[in-house]
Amino acid sequence: MEIPDLTGGFVALLGLKFEEASADRVVISWQVRPELHQPFGIQHGGVYCSVVETAASVGGSLWLADRGTVVGVSNQTDFLRAVRDGELRAVGTPVHRGRSQQLWQVEITDADERLVARGQVRLQNLSPA
Repeated sequence: MEIPDLTGGFVALLGLKFEEASADRVVISWQVRPELHQPFGIQHGGVYCSVVETAASVGGSLWLADRGTVVGVSNQTDFLRAVRDGELRAVGTPVHRGRSQQLWQVEITDADERLVARGQVRLQNLSPA
């Protein structure tokens, strides 16, 4: 499988940096900045959801490789701590990888390693047409 460009598009808009990307673990970091805040000056929850989805989709795609592609069918993300600034780090790992679906969990921590958000994404494995 050819590894997709992980530097453009929405990834670039959010400022995500891939520290690690494999079939077993995906690590993403980014800087919280005002343009990613919600109206009350904290990290927008949609950013957390997007990072959770990105980590799971990249890891799931790398695992499925040439056997097909993956699409997200469910994203459930919990917001646990307000963050106004600093660097955040997401670590995604598989919970289940089956013939038709995968389940990935992602934990997001701040610089003090406090859990600020966590989520899980169910991916559908699609066979090549």
